[in-house]
Amino acid sequence: MIAIGGAIGTGLFLGAGKGISKAGPSLILAYAVAGVVIFFIMRALGELLMYRPVSGSFSDYAREFVGPFAGFVTGWTYWLFWVVTGMTEVTAAAGYMTYWFDIPQWISALAFTVVLYGANLISVKIFGELEFWFSMVKVTAIVGMILICAGILTLGFSDAGDTASVSLLWDDGGFFPQGIGGTLMTLQIVMFAFLAVELVGVTAGESKDPEKTLPKAINTVPWRIAVFYVGALIMILSVVSWTTFRPGVSPFVAAFDTMGLQAGAGIVNFVVLTAALSSCNSGMYSTGRMLRDLALNSQGPRLFTRLTRSGTPLVGTTFSAALMLIGVWINYQWPGEAFHKIVSFATISGMWAWIMILVCQIRYRAKADRGLLPHSSFKAPGAPWTSWFALLFILMVVVLMGIDEDARISLYVAPLWALAMGVAYLVLKARNPGGAAFARSGAKDEPSARKAGVDG
Repeated sequence: MIAIGGAIGTGLFLGAGKGISKAGPSLILAYAVAGVVIFFIMRALGELLMYRPVSGSFSDYAREFVGPFAGFVTGWTYWLFWVVTGMTEVTAAAGYMTYWFDIPQWISALAFTVVLYGANLISVKIFGELEFWFSMVKVTAIVGMILICAGILTLGFSDAGDTASVSLLWDDGGFFPQGIGGTLMTLQIVMFAFLAVELVGVTAGESKDPEKTLPKAINTVPWRIAVFYVGALIMILSVVSWTTFRPGVSPFVAAFDTMGLQAGAGIVNFVVLTAALSSCNSGMYSTGRMLRDLALNSQGPRLFTRLTRSGTPLVGTTFSAALMLIGVWINYQWPGEAFHKIVSFATISGMWAWIMILVCQIRYRAKADRGLLPHSSFKAPGAPWTSWFALLFILMVVVLMGIDEDARISLYVAPLWALAMGVAYLVLKARNPGGAAFARSGAKDEPSARKAGVDG
């Protein structure tokens, strides 16, 4: 259930509002094409994990197939991705609060950050149970929305009943009302919606029986995307014209408002609020542990290895939460643009992990085909061509981000991050020249790798 819920987040609940306003019904096609690319990425990750299941697979595979510096950068960039994602989620939650209360977004963002930080210092025994129910709420909300829209289309009830029709997908300006260019410019929003789906593979790689759980988790990606993204958007845009939606407003809430179902709109707004807070909570939980893992592998300050008596990585969690407060400042400075400014940087940092997955899979397959490494029992279909296609697609999205004025800021920050990583790597290598973090990985002790991931 957590894996299914992980496919439904702020990118769909809030980001789709801007996507619809920029591309109209053709956003459905953008999600479908991007979904195919995501499946290729997940199958590439699955092939690597079945070759050698490890904890922290992105940085470990990058170290083995690209080099020590690539592993270092990948580990820290993925941590940064979760910090920035925490900012996007708390920003989205602050935006949802304006549906009920006329208060500045930065106040809500600050309150949520502080509350979630405090919650992460308490025992995490019920973490999995809470996330299960958060996922259940999200899945139930999407399925309920689809069923209500289907009922309106067939029975004609609500204020939208007289105009609801599948023809709305092409009546108001056509399927591509803003042209092909408008659709292409939504791809960074679409790709952000799918970020973190790769965590399913990491979790499966650390499970007791990855040979069974991994293929099952990855092979469900297509139907999850088909139902929760493509299916949900088809139903909403068949009931309410795409011209109704605007950036910064959840299309699900706006749809219920247009239908005249205000109670439903309030319920959906509450659902998407809890979904955003759930994701931010998961990010805050993860970042502290990521910092500790990096520190234990000599890739970060030893200070981050410290635990409280209850086993909580206090220093790492505090450091990550403090950085998330930058999102509060962004909400103060640009309350109307905060979400999309932060999304652009979250997208570029998250896509780095995808790039590394694809590059590592391409290099692994080449070595396996030459007999230098054993073949994986879960080969990616069509690889390496599907991996090359996915890699080129991601690079196209990066180019489009450079064209988009709203997303361009991430490309300004990325070189600065790369420079910081280079300096930090040289400093750590000078202090620990013989450390394992600065040599290529290649351990084949899979059970030990999984146990180390669990114990860590």
